[in-house]
Amino acid sequence: MSTATLERVPASVSAEEPLNRTIDLEFSTAGEMHAGLEEAVAELIEVAAKDSSCGILVTRLHPGRYTVALDESVPFGETYEAIAA
Repeated sequence: MSTATLERVPASVSAEEPLNRTIDLEFSTAGEMHAGLEEAVAELIEVAAKDSSCGILVTRLHPGRYTVALDESVPFGETYEAIAA
């Protein structure tokens, strides 16, 4: 079983403010993890394409728990992976 939480940017945010999108995911099997991460990255690619100012960072928080987020330190069009300390 997997759970996902999606933080949505309020509609009132101006175009000048940076996009702040994060998807928190938790998985219990490797199959769910691969499918869930691919889906989350695909969703954020669509968001990033509208702004063209940042890429995507996938962070492993601990086994089975990940955060997928738009990140201004990642160049547009790229996806980086990180492991939280």
